[in-house]
Amino acid sequence: MADDVKHDMLLGVHTPLVDEYSPQLLYPIPRSEARDRLGLKQPLPFAGADLWYAYEMSWLDHTGKPVARVGRFTIPASSPNMVESKSFKLYLNSLNNTCFISDEVAAATIKRDIGTVVGEDVTLELFDPDDRSLAGTRLSAVCLDDLPVAAGAVEPEATMLTIESTGAVEEQLYSHLLRSLCPVTAQPDWATVWIHYRGARIDHISLLQYIIAYRRHQEFHEQCVERMYNDIWLRGTPEFLHIQAFYTRRGGLDINPFRSSDPAARPLPRLNRQ
Repeated sequence: MADDVKHDMLLGVHTPLVDEYSPQLLYPIPRSEARDRLGLKQPLPFAGADLWYAYEMSWLDHTGKPVARVGRFTIPASSPNMVESKSFKLYLNSLNNTCFISDEVAAATIKRDIGTVVGEDVTLELFDPDDRSLAGTRLSAVCLDDLPVAAGAVEPEATMLTIESTGAVEEQLYSHLLRSLCPVTAQPDWATVWIHYRGARIDHISLLQYIIAYRRHQEFHEQCVERMYNDIWLRGTPEFLHIQAFYTRRGGLDINPFRSSDPAARPLPRLNRQ
């Protein structure tokens, strides 16, 4: 279990159904402890956000009738805390029998509660479950997954990445083979990871071997992406770098951490796999 995992966390613990509005369920995880282990200092070498899709959002309208919504949350990477996913799910479920006079009031309440826990303002967009903008997309990039590699290293290390000495390239690469482990339950989390950079070419086989090395690595989604970013940034010193992981849904939530050297860059939408 990681050092920044606290014993009072609800993840991995049997919890009864909470049937009334309970913002106190939300559990913060400080970003600083994992960043300290990576040697990251202020100012951070990246900007970005954690993009969450919540597919199990429901409350009562002003007449007492249930409504169903899908939420897209954007939590800035600059926030001092992450929000733990099980506590997020339990909090959203606690809204199920709460009356709100409008979607706008519900969204304002939820944004306030999440923002208080992460320590920075968050954005929330609400969608009807049939909204076409929720449809998944596919990446326009080169897939690494057919390269001839096998699972090897137990832990990912920056030294696994081979940087070629020839001229700079710009390329977008992705792999569906990212698997990491929850630091509390040790259960697998599955994801597609996308990397866009310009700089000295990263040997593709070494990059895929590095991604596969996360297969037994225990960290939260956001921490894995920051570790990847930091390793590639230090190893290859690219002109720019964007990384996003698209984790598959668990408990009605999928998490899509995005880190970039460009503060103006924005995360990509959800994928078909999700």
